[in-house]
Amino acid sequence: MFDVHTHMLRPPYWGEEYERNWKGPYGSDWQEPSVEAFDAAMNEAGITFAVVFGITAKAAGVHSPTPEVAAFCERLKTPNVCFMALDPADPDWRRSFDEGVAHGARGIKLYPVMARFDPRDEAHDAFYRAASGKGLPILWHMGATPSAQGDLSVSHPLVLDQVARRFPDLKQIIAHMGHPWQRDTVQVLRKNPNVYADISGVWTRPMDGYLALVNAQEWGCVHKLLFGSDYPLWTPQETIEGLRRLTKVGSEGFPRVMDETIDTILACDLRRSLGL
Repeated sequence: MFDVHTHMLRPPYWGEEYERNWKGPYGSDWQEPSVEAFDAAMNEAGITFAVVFGITAKAAGVHSPTPEVAAFCERLKTPNVCFMALDPADPDWRRSFDEGVAHGARGIKLYPVMARFDPRDEAHDAFYRAASGKGLPILWHMGATPSAQGDLSVSHPLVLDQVARRFPDLKQIIAHMGHPWQRDTVQVLRKNPNVYADISGVWTRPMDGYLALVNAQEWGCVHKLLFGSDYPLWTPQETIEGLRRLTKVGSEGFPRVMDETIDTILACDLRRSLGL
């Protein structure tokens, strides 16, 4: 199995952001994952390949240094790739981009809702050209945030349709199916061949998750959904069990999330398509 959404986040990376905005909703301190705990969680669920990244959003004071994330990845027994976490609104993004490439990063994690940049802004086109030119997929956090400083207007999945139309060869992944706007995400996936989504966290809100997967079924987009656990918020095993529970949601007369849909997501391995 392929897990496209795992984190390596040390408490110092967060600055004041976690205490100020995240600790309340999530209920505890963010615990830095150990190499051993990471490998054990992946092994428990049969994950044979993982994408690992941090978060960078300069407006929120959050920064994950790529060299440290890459060093963590090198110590893992689980086969993996490191994604660099960048902020295109940072005037020094090019230096960070080149540093990430030098450390072997194979993709990029972006977080516009906290970094407060608009993905549609043509000022970021040089960044998109650099990513596309190096064959680096972008994994976007799209959708909700507990951060009071976050800008939800730049976090709607429909904003990525403009990016996909200007850069049709750029590989993009919409994290969390863009929750709570999963229905709109499906439309972005349907019309843009190189845009995908991961299902991390979707199962944690069962009605939204049920509607998201039924919608993907009805619009023929299940094949573009990637498995993601959002580890260490949830383990891959918890995610698998949560997805399976969605097949039980729904009353008589309503469509159901099909077992085949969950099987397809769990078996999805688009590493070749994503250049990984």
